[in-house]
Amino acid sequence: MPTVAPYGSWKSPITPDMVVQDSVRLGSIALDEDHFYWVEERPHEGGRNVIVRLPDGGVTEDFTPARFNVRTRVHEYGGLCFWVNRGTILFSNFADGRVYRQQGVGEDPIPITPDGVDLRYADGMIDQARNRLICVREDHRESDHDCANEIVALDLDGLGEGEVLVSGSDFYGYPSVSPDGTTMAWLSWDHPNMPWDSTELWTADILDDGSVGTPSKIAGMPGESIFQPEWSPDGILYFVSDRTGWWNLYRWRGGHIEAIAPMTAEFGAPAWALGSHTYAFESAERIVCEYAENGFWKIATINPSTTEFNPIDTPYTEMSRGDIRASNGRVILEAGAASLPDALLSLDPYTGEISVIRESRSIPVDDGFISMPQAMEFETDGGLTAHAFYYPTKNADFVADEGDKPPLLVISHGGPTGAAMTSFSLPYQYWTSRGIAIVDVNYGGSTGYGTQYRRRLNGQWGIVDIADCVNAALHLVEAEEVDGGRLMIRGGSAGGYTTLAALAFRDVFRVGASYYGVSDLGALAEYTHKFESRYLDSMVGPYLERRNLYEERSPIHHTDGLSCPIILFQGTEDRVVPPPQSEMMLEALREKGLPVAYLSFEGEGHGFRDSANVKRSLEAELYFYSRILGFDLADDIEPVEIENLG
Repeated sequence: MPTVAPYGSWKSPITPDMVVQDSVRLGSIALDEDHFYWVEERPHEGGRNVIVRLPDGGVTEDFTPARFNVRTRVHEYGGLCFWVNRGTILFSNFADGRVYRQQGVGEDPIPITPDGVDLRYADGMIDQARNRLICVREDHRESDHDCANEIVALDLDGLGEGEVLVSGSDFYGYPSVSPDGTTMAWLSWDHPNMPWDSTELWTADILDDGSVGTPSKIAGMPGESIFQPEWSPDGILYFVSDRTGWWNLYRWRGGHIEAIAPMTAEFGAPAWALGSHTYAFESAERIVCEYAENGFWKIATINPSTTEFNPIDTPYTEMSRGDIRASNGRVILEAGAASLPDALLSLDPYTGEISVIRESRSIPVDDGFISMPQAMEFETDGGLTAHAFYYPTKNADFVADEGDKPPLLVISHGGPTGAAMTSFSLPYQYWTSRGIAIVDVNYGGSTGYGTQYRRRLNGQWGIVDIADCVNAALHLVEAEEVDGGRLMIRGGSAGGYTTLAALAFRDVFRVGASYYGVSDLGALAEYTHKFESRYLDSMVGPYLERRNLYEERSPIHHTDGLSCPIILFQGTEDRVVPPPQSEMMLEALREKGLPVAYLSFEGEGHGFRDSANVKRSLEAELYFYSRILGFDLADDIEPVEIENLG
């Protein structure tokens, strides 16, 4: 018989050590002859990224020597940072930003870009006919804030900064050479647009000397977001566009744009990181694609000749990172599901058979401790409908007293142009197995529900997102699922802003946790990196003209509205949301005399990567909630210093 104990006090087999133990993050897949490669981010190695190789029928082997970290800081969020060319690897090294060439496992990498200059490289592909890498270069030599973005060519056997092929726009992405080597395609966009706002698709002939000719714009009306231009094996240019209100697949053929399998579904994702792919060509006659309907991701094949669309039934529901590659009967992708950890999968595009190559982690507990997300629609401000995933409490060994309701942890995802994921999350199960329910809110502005839903946040950041998080919580209170007196909210980055703003402007939550959250929108607009420096133009308004709105919506200017405790987490090396954003809020809470805790992690950037820091932050957050909401802990946790408590 289950033991009766208060919610929040349940003993769980899911420990913080278990959350970080032997887990990796998978992505950036590449196929090359009889091998395929991927990158593993390893918290147990301090967040180091390693290229792993798997030969057909062989065993995995680490390709990257121990002193290297395969990662790029282009746009600060990075993206595709390694390339494969007939057994030779090219990769960006995080410590110095240089691109290195490595011939084989155990070989010493040789730099092909210069030392001592702040040049960063990402995205692109190998131009085999000319023995060069064509990629995006971000040049920080003159300025971090006004760095130049260009498309360049790097000699695979040389040493140089790269020959500039295309320049003049604020940003570039997806440089791609046609199979016959005669044409290059790419995306560009300019401030104040983000890539999910408005982009342009260009092509140009590649001239005899390797330079590019006069560009021609293929697509990109104002307000049209284009994603992943890709050449088919027979030389036809495909791309994803939201010109009809949904990111759908198109092709440029015979001077005309043709829709391929138009649907009310999303075949693209926000390009926070460069080089993600949601479709791939297994052959000239078969496209394998990922697409989202109502927040859940699916897989299908498309016959380009007939545009016949064939869904493939799989147990996987999360593929929004856009890692899929295909070639000659092979499809490799990264996917996850609520009861299945993120994994690298091999898919037979003809039979639909799936085999697991590498899991990001094991699931160390049985189903009796795994809460499954329930898709939830609820009414929000303005009579609109918003979306969320609700995770009820679940622990096979415990129940609460009859009539008792669990506390609720509301999660506001980052971005804010992003989405709540449906893949297995051991951190989420850490909470639900202790008797704390979760609602992961896809507030207006989230992706996966079409362009109109994604643009709900235009001019409304700090209004729509707060309303949707509040209404998600109240919906569950009214449904008698959770305790309305024990509502909590947490978020990271932009989700941290929504958390702080909800606590400053609405009197609904009892306690909050902000991970590297934005407290001052004006400071973010002035001091953030180039990629996001005009992001707020669309979500709030042009900074100089609408400075009043920035002040009106910044929690740091409305601390009089704060009335509950907050715990703050921050990395010292965060260049997206620098430490002063959290430190200002800390001082304000101190002055108000509200309970507050602050944990700063040396060397961490935007998002914690070291396993010890991930573990400490998780335990500290639970400890903080227990002291504020007054429930006993079933585990021994190192105390957190809470100022003004009691």
